[in-house]
Amino acid sequence: MAAVPSTMVALGSDAPRFTLENPRTGGQDSFDSARGEKGTLVMFICNHCPYVINIRPRLLEILREAIAQGLGVIAVNSNSMESHPQDGPDEMKRLAEEEDWPFPFVFDRTQEVGHAYQAACTPDFFLFDADAKLYYRGQFDDSRPKNDEPVTGADLKNALDLLLAGKPAPEQQLPSLGCNIKWFPGNEPKY
Repeated sequence: MAAVPSTMVALGSDAPRFTLENPRTGGQDSFDSARGEKGTLVMFICNHCPYVINIRPRLLEILREAIAQGLGVIAVNSNSMESHPQDGPDEMKRLAEEEDWPFPFVFDRTQEVGHAYQAACTPDFFLFDADAKLYYRGQFDDSRPKNDEPVTGADLKNALDLLLAGKPAPEQQLPSLGCNIKWFPGNEPKY
């Protein structure tokens, strides 16, 4: 488990558009199909990452509330299923169904979307405003799998609350930290 920080893409950047397979539905979902009236959260997660497992119950709680207020959400898994079959489409479908996720969980089979977003770790959060401009990127909170910090979701929740209230983005945005995305050999990012 190599812990790496997120890349902290420039605020105001346009959301890269994508369409990916949704193992749960057998169809496809896109940034635009998931887009919310007040903004859209694109998050890079996977099944097995201890950093994601650590926050997942609280994350789902926060996102259910935000979706009810006009946020669109889509989760992207860019991990290689060759090296990590536990993150493949069958396991993605099982997890999303088991926990009844209220948003699509799509598979970035070619890892092109991970590269387009400059995603580095799981979890990696990219919150866009209603105009699809990057509003927040950074951590969920200070908790990590082996520290004693409570899982609150304070950083992401604060950003969501501000966005949904039509207020400016938080000035302090700290990088997320998590397992590195499992890139195909030779497909590691240059950013």
